[in-house]
Amino acid sequence: MTDNPGKNVSLVLGSGGARGLAHIGIIHWLEKHGYCVQSISGCSMGAVIGGIYAAGKLDEYERWVCAVDKMDIVSLLDFSWRRGGLVKGEKIIDLLRELVGDQNIENLPIRFTAVAADIKAEKEVWIQKGCLFDAMRASMSLPMFFTPFEYKGAMLIDGGVLNPVPIAPTFSDHTDLTIAVNLGGRVRPNIPKKVTIRERDANERSDLRDSINRFIERLQNTISRDGDDDVLGVYDIANQAFDAMQGTISRAKLAAYPPDKVVTIPRNACGILEFDRAREMIELGYESAREQLGNDDAGKDRV
Repeated sequence: MTDNPGKNVSLVLGSGGARGLAHIGIIHWLEKHGYCVQSISGCSMGAVIGGIYAAGKLDEYERWVCAVDKMDIVSLLDFSWRRGGLVKGEKIIDLLRELVGDQNIENLPIRFTAVAADIKAEKEVWIQKGCLFDAMRASMSLPMFFTPFEYKGAMLIDGGVLNPVPIAPTFSDHTDLTIAVNLGGRVRPNIPKKVTIRERDANERSDLRDSINRFIERLQNTISRDGDDDVLGVYDIANQAFDAMQGTISRAKLAAYPPDKVVTIPRNACGILEFDRAREMIELGYESAREQLGNDDAGKDRV
């Protein structure tokens, strides 16, 4: 750590579904400006991006995620017939294993903690050794969407249920700075959605692809219309409630245990499953880091 005085970082990556792709842009900004990430604590999508980065495979993952469209996303949803959740998540983990390779947390060059929640015991679970992909899968078990993950006899769900911005695992780090990324920031009105080439070409695609796009849109916090009235589906309501809950918990945690700096992403930046907006989210992360970390006072008032 002595080779980079003042810029050795403990990085805390919060939960938030596809908004977590903003973590990639934030990491790029940190690297470009000479910061060295020594430790990562993450939950849900933060654990996924943090684990991939700690394994040295972020570039490979970024190339893949920037190429996916809605049809690719639906192909990864291995639906479960159990009552614990809609999707098993095994296809997603298998894909990550192909991209990253089998890894054990204790062998990673960067210290890594994935935070999940043991809902029965009502406590956080910090996973700091063992299979990286087990840690990712446990931490990303969004209630109602992913089935819970069994880990050492406990059924674990998304760490964001109890701690969307898990700062506590970094308390013992001997780094210069703790930088936290909060994906549950207050709603920002009138966030424009950039239209990608793939979206402009959507009308030229097959009926099957259009049907799949509509299916995915119903799953990702979109509003279906019945006449002149907006009708929210059960998953839309659950996801909005979960986002609101995480936003409130995040503000409380950041107030109680303030990191040195915070990067905040508004919780309406994109839908939970809008991974086809990867380039947009990565750019948003980079620009947010530039705006909020670009001076000595950045992050203090952006909870």
